[in-house]
Order: sequence, then structure tokens, then C-alpha cells
Amino acid sequence: MYQVNFSNQSMAVLNKLPKLAQLDLVETISRITPERLHSGHPEIGTITREGKTFYRIRKEDFRVYFEIHDDILFCNYILHKHSRADFIFRMKLPFDDELENDPENLF
Repeated sequence: MYQVNFSNQSMAVLNKLPKLAQLDLVETISRITPERLHSGHPEIGTITREGKTFYRIRKEDFRVYFEIHDDILFCNYILHKHSRADFIFRMKLPFDDELENDPENLF
């Protein structure tokens, strides 16, 4: 089991969701284990961006992008699946500072 940490962007998105949606999304992230991550589970994808390996898991209308550092799962981004930010991230296009640092621009 991993310790889960969230970026500012991830927390901003979570805080905007209804409580049940928050709990559902956090539960999905918390259920990720090293065994599940490395077993090639079909719901967990990978993307390499700027030399880093990000993992992706989908939950309803959101994609959660995270990294693993030892026993810590760091949730970098929670992005709506039809957002401009998700497209930019998946296509490995450069984020500008505004987009990366302002969660309001991510939708």
C-alpha cells in the first residue's frame, strides 16, 4: 500500500467535487498497490513525459496522473477527460506556467 500525497492542483479539483465524488475518487487512488501497478492491470496506463513516468487511472469523467517514489504515490494532476489540459498532458505538449499553476484554467 502506498502513502498518497496530492499536489495543489489535485486538491483544488477534489475540493470542488461533491463529497461522495471526492470519496469515490480518493478510494480509487488509495486502492492502488504495488502488485496492481506492476501486474499490467488494464485500468492503469503509463505515459512518459519529460523523462518522467506517470501512471494514469480513469474514474468516471476524470483522469488521475500520478508518480511513484518509493512507497509514496504522488497525485500530480486530476483532469477532466474532455479538458484542454488533459489533451495537452496526454499529447506531451508543453504546459505554460499559467496552465500548470492555476487549477481554474484546467477545465
